[in-house]
Amino acid sequence: MTTNKGFEKFIKPEFKGAKKKEAIRQEKRKIKAEAKAAGDEARRKKWEQQRGIDVKQPTTGFKSQAIEKNNTHPKNQLSTRNQEPVIEQMPLNKFIAYCGICGRREAAEMVKQGLVTVNGDVVYEPGCKVRGNEDVKVKGKKIFLQRNLVYILLNKPKDYLTTAKDPEGRKTVYDLVKGATKERVYSVGRLDRNTTGVLLLTNDGELAQKLTHPSFEIKKIYEVKLDKPLTKRDFDTIANGITLEDGFVKADALAFIDAKDKSIVGIEIHSGRNRIVRRIFEQLGYDVRNLDRVMFANLTKKNVERGKWRMLNEKEVRLLKYMNQSFTRKNKYEAGNNLGD
Repeated sequence: MTTNKGFEKFIKPEFKGAKKKEAIRQEKRKIKAEAKAAGDEARRKKWEQQRGIDVKQPTTGFKSQAIEKNNTHPKNQLSTRNQEPVIEQMPLNKFIAYCGICGRREAAEMVKQGLVTVNGDVVYEPGCKVRGNEDVKVKGKKIFLQRNLVYILLNKPKDYLTTAKDPEGRKTVYDLVKGATKERVYSVGRLDRNTTGVLLLTNDGELAQKLTHPSFEIKKIYEVKLDKPLTKRDFDTIANGITLEDGFVKADALAFIDAKDKSIVGIEIHSGRNRIVRRIFEQLGYDVRNLDRVMFANLTKKNVERGKWRMLNEKEVRLLKYMNQSFTRKNKYEAGNNLGD
């Protein structure tokens, strides 16, 4: 029996070439989505069983839709047994970042490596949805959502380490902000023991990851006191770039703060490499007597005495989160105006 040619367009064609490859890709995506949905459903049922929740809601009709809408509202998401607050569903790696552990990218890698469990099960998919009241553990340690995000600007003094604990019992920056908050905060990047100036401490892991990631090229400005005047030749060398043991580095801006004293220099740099400013000058034979960070992103130590701290205001936090262009590598000639704040 032959098929009428007029009906051929209604018969499912056999794809070839690029169309065939795309069809295979779509089928794989469908299978992956179905497997993920099945995994999420299995985890949801296990979660409900562990908490003794018996969900017997009608699956059709306006009533069930109203119940579902009410239950998914963030203000009404409470477990029926322990009255635990439940947030709107979010990807697992995002949840880990919100707990202040690390940024999303690092969290995704930890999940893929099998270092994260949800209700006792190892989860390898960073996009796995969680509600916020599951038993989530990273490297065997239970983590909790940071509901009260804190942002502290500290004007760091000398002789304080930027570390949580020191085996030798030396002073740390956390001793200075001990009474600032009940939340556990971490420094965004580090300053050497003898480096002073602007240091941000927060429990916002996602923001901390952005501010320290090289791709954002966050502006940092330092005031450097040298043991001798900086020569014109060395000034030009730093401005044009210098090769250190770990690679080439170039200052974004360089200026003398006081025309009468060439031993005090202002330098803007976005590199986050260890002791980068000190190593630049030491490479050229200078001894850095004092190093003070006067600006980090949009933050300065203005009106904050040495050894003191203050909370950031809403505008400052908003500018940080949206990565305002004013502190992501400005025109190099504008940097000199900020030196000495």
